[in-house]
Amino acid sequence: MTKAAELAKMGEVLTNSQIGGRRNLIINGAMQVDQRNSGSSVNLANAKVYAVDRFYWIESSSETPTGQRVTDAPNGFTHSVKITNTSTTTTPSYTQLVQSIEGNNVSQLYFGNSSAESVTLSFYVKSSLTGQFSASLRNGASNRSNVSTYTINSANTWERKTITFVGDTTGTWTTDTSVGLDLIFRLDDTGGTSSLNQWTATGDAFASGSVRFMGNASATWQITGVQMEIGEQATPFEHRSFGEELALCQRYFQKVGGQSGVGSAYAGLGLGHMFNNTTAFLRGNWNDMRSAPSMSLSGAFRVVNMVTDTNHTSSVALAQSEFGTNSGYYKLTFGSASATRGDGCRLDRNNDNTAALLLDSEL
Repeated sequence: MTKAAELAKMGEVLTNSQIGGRRNLIINGAMQVDQRNSGSSVNLANAKVYAVDRFYWIESSSETPTGQRVTDAPNGFTHSVKITNTSTTTTPSYTQLVQSIEGNNVSQLYFGNSSAESVTLSFYVKSSLTGQFSASLRNGASNRSNVSTYTINSANTWERKTITFVGDTTGTWTTDTSVGLDLIFRLDDTGGTSSLNQWTATGDAFASGSVRFMGNASATWQITGVQMEIGEQATPFEHRSFGEELALCQRYFQKVGGQSGVGSAYAGLGLGHMFNNTTAFLRGNWNDMRSAPSMSLSGAFRVVNMVTDTNHTSSVALAQSEFGTNSGYYKLTFGSASATRGDGCRLDRNNDNTAALLLDSEL
């Protein structure tokens, strides 16, 4: 190994070690965590739909491309997110993949004052289409944005792209638990801006002349290795352990249950007490979340009276929840059954190893 190569390797080791510190502002940039879909394809309707944890798709039309975590990825990665166009249209006002970053996590950028830091975005991308595409940053109020471009040179080939955004010295940038910064990969828009690589008092996210993804039937676009860091230099991707990445994602969304395994079809998910013959109260504890989460049920459940050892499986439904950021209670209703107030009870899956409690505290 030459001296130059040796020094370069040493620099890479230092960058990727504790000396470099936590660099990547993006959570789940390697697309490893997919709590909601577990790698299944999902229809990306015009509502906010998560293709994987922390990356959501949103559009202004009723087109339904699909999104899926797949194992097609460049060297050094195991997964990517793949967007596939299932129809052809030239009318959507916008379609985009977004990560909203909590204000607490970008306060060190000092956006909105004279000391604002530049940030560098790097990622791997692959598409059936070639040409100019758009990437942008935007504040939570959608009134400050910076639009840039990248070029895909070869179809169906993984390429690494880097973009540096200068820091914004004006505007309002929140540094609390609300949206501090949006990273946007807009794939289609009926409009577009020619004001590139500069901050403007707009919500623009699409560069004029960029590829119109939704106008190309069966087109695909994939991304992984997304990193955004302070400074004007793109460093090697900061790989974190799966457990650490999962914990970061669970600040915003947690799936309690839904894992397969021995006995999982009837696994217990919560404990509480009977209130009357149609209602039970249960308590929950979970990893600390960004804000008090909303809860929903997914799958088939049963409420077990642990005093009488009877199962109540009819019409189990969530009726009420009162949560803090890491604990709270929820009330379930079920078909009428014999129960004494105060009897201990348990919430189980009911022969459904995918049944889960879903806790949502997304931005």
